[in-house]
Amino acid sequence: MTRRPHGQRPTIEDVARSSGVSRSTVSRVINGEPKVRAEVVEEVRRVIAELGYVPNQAARQLVTHRTGAVAVVADQPDNRLFLDPYFDCLLRGIRRELAAHGAQAVLLFLDDPEDHARVADYLGGGHVDGAILFSLHPGGRLHDMIGRLGLPAVFGGRPLLRDGDTVRGHAWVDGDNRGGARQAVGHLTSLGRQRIATITGPHDQEQSAAERLAGYRDVLPDAPDDLIERADYTRRGGADAMAALLDRRPDLDAVFAASDLMASGALEILERHGRRVPEDVAVVGFDDLAEIAESTQPPLTTVHQDVEGMGRLMARLLFDRPSDLPSVVVPTRLVLRASA
Repeated sequence: MTRRPHGQRPTIEDVARSSGVSRSTVSRVINGEPKVRAEVVEEVRRVIAELGYVPNQAARQLVTHRTGAVAVVADQPDNRLFLDPYFDCLLRGIRRELAAHGAQAVLLFLDDPEDHARVADYLGGGHVDGAILFSLHPGGRLHDMIGRLGLPAVFGGRPLLRDGDTVRGHAWVDGDNRGGARQAVGHLTSLGRQRIATITGPHDQEQSAAERLAGYRDVLPDAPDDLIERADYTRRGGADAMAALLDRRPDLDAVFAASDLMASGALEILERHGRRVPEDVAVVGFDDLAEIAESTQPPLTTVHQDVEGMGRLMARLLFDRPSDLPSVVVPTRLVLRASA
């Protein structure tokens, strides 16, 4: 086995010599190119590990035109993002899948309109190999920007125009928001609840809030508007919405909250008002985030979606780059706990 003098890093020539193959073959193995026999790949990787060879990333970029970085763009302030366990779970899935492909995430946030130009310059500057974008507002400028740059991109949530039509030409991944909401509200009606309210999300963010409200209306098409309250997918928003609903409709006997965070805020207000859950008011959330749903009092009945798996799928689609630009809707299911 070839050894380098102390203090010198092993080179690609050392790997080739020890593997008994050419320098170009080692390069093809490092860059994951096809048409290299499996046994050769295995031997080259073994030698790389034994020698502790680390590819020269700058030279590798010149050959492969890859940076090894993927932009993760969120159209909301970073202080709110990091307080939301949903996005933490989504980012965990994205990071793990990127790591499996030898890439890393670069987080970019759009706190105000001026950030669009900054992010566009960064994405168009050759700093990243692709982008994953989520929490986008319908008709936002990011859709057009990605199209102009020609950068491989996957959207978290269905990207929409202002008229509600889906943006064409982009792959996207989302949960079955409408179907999950139907399951939640259908369960509440099966319990005999008659005055079922909903705390819905902001309609200027993605499509999830509108679809979850549509699922509620699928089951309760004649529900009066005073049983519907909009919030912002935060615990405080859920608490404020629950207080407003109780003020208007003190006779309500069930609540479907469009996120677990909002449901946890609603539970706090119900307890403060002396309403027993589920005896007086049954509560169902959406997301099934374990750190919330299993820690509320009582534990939260909620709609499960594989949030981490959705993050991994978004990242995987960047590397697979299928020609048909799929739209993937991840199934949901109701998880029964003590709140309903």
